[in-house]
Amino acid sequence: MLVHEGEARTRAKDESLAWTFAALAGALNTAGFYAFGAYSSNMTGNVSALADHLGLGEVRLALHALALVAAFVAGAMIATLLIGIGRGRSLRGVYAYGVLAEAVLLAALGAIAPWLPADGRGAVLALGLSFLLGLQNATVTQITDARVRTTHVTGMVTDIGIGLASLLERRPATDRAKLRLHLVTVAAFLAGGILGVLLYRWLGTALLLVVAGLLAMLAIPGISTARRLQVG
Repeated sequence: MLVHEGEARTRAKDESLAWTFAALAGALNTAGFYAFGAYSSNMTGNVSALADHLGLGEVRLALHALALVAAFVAGAMIATLLIGIGRGRSLRGVYAYGVLAEAVLLAALGAIAPWLPADGRGAVLALGLSFLLGLQNATVTQITDARVRTTHVTGMVTDIGIGLASLLERRPATDRAKLRLHLVTVAAFLAGGILGVLLYRWLGTALLLVVAGLLAMLAIPGISTARRLQVG
């Protein structure tokens, strides 16, 4: 799932990647909103909030929205740079290493969360999650040649509308495959979001450690497979 890239990927691998990572992203996104009132992956909403706060002269709130957008962009940029370095060195499994890095950073964020000052905890967690979700989205986007985006729900819902229109016009089956992929991704994001809120109410910031563990479980087999292929 995290080894093959681009045209070498099968439809089944893309779907597995989509529902798995979209569910985890949805869980983090909604848990974050429940905990501190900020959507860490909703860049459309955050840019809109930035414009709104600037228009009303609410500088502090505008800076917070801007920081969320900047953190997401920074995560995507770092992921892209690291993937580029890995590709340049012919490192198999570079995407799996990226997911493992996300897991380690998320675990670190979850570990320090209880020790953060109460008045600044929400802001730190929101920015940290934005960075990590930007990193994840860029990683998944590049391994699938942009067929899958785990946090870009607006674009996927638009594509679902286009796909439904394609069905009505009886276009080729390839459009149905794309529609299925987008439906799977959005449904997984929704389901993950529901579960994320429920688990956060039960576990608190320990949810970050749980998700980090799941990410590591997804990354490590990919790294092992890549090493075997590298040796072979």
